[in-house]
Amino acid sequence: MALSRDWMYENNGGTCVAIAGADYCVVAADTRLSIGYSIYTRDYSKICKLTEKCVLASSGFQGDIKALQKNLAAKHLIYQHQHNKQMSCPAMAQLLSNTLYFKRFFPYYAFNVLGGLDNEGKGCVFTYDAVGSYERVGYSAQGSGSTLVMPILDNQLKSPSPLLLPARDAVTPLSEADAVDMVKDVFASATERDIYTGDKLEIVILNASGVRREFMDLRKD
Repeated sequence: MALSRDWMYENNGGTCVAIAGADYCVVAADTRLSIGYSIYTRDYSKICKLTEKCVLASSGFQGDIKALQKNLAAKHLIYQHQHNKQMSCPAMAQLLSNTLYFKRFFPYYAFNVLGGLDNEGKGCVFTYDAVGSYERVGYSAQGSGSTLVMPILDNQLKSPSPLLLPARDAVTPLSEADAVDMVKDVFASATERDIYTGDKLEIVILNASGVRREFMDLRKD
């Protein structure tokens, strides 16, 4: 009798958001880890620093996400030994796509958004599906609250006319401070409607000065 693969997966919830600017990138995720109405922990980071200029935020089954992060870290270590430098964010984006596609017949149950700075110092955000299809965008959201967050981001950041500019520009016009404020606003809104999102918000800001983290409390019920 064939076993269903459904039992191997569970969705631990959570929401991830990334916004790219002219010289920065903001990546944020909540810290709740849960299944159904049971909260495993209220202080679990969904953001993984892959290089000095690139971070990965993931939602889905945390077992698969940890395996994916270890896989990427091992491949990046080999790259550093071979080339004596770290991967650029676009190169890491391609590596992540290849890694997910390699597992397409038994995929990682992980929904990812990759953010960082490219070789020109511009912010970049790459959004993925579960089997590696990806796109460079100006902003993105993944996870259980993404359907609540994306309409707000589209309303505030999407170009007014597709005839004038691409529908989702690769860089948003927001300043770094405005992007951080917007991330805080959308998470405060999503927490009101999504039981899998809450407790605390972790925000990672990447710019020419380096990487810094901020935290904000969210609803805990």
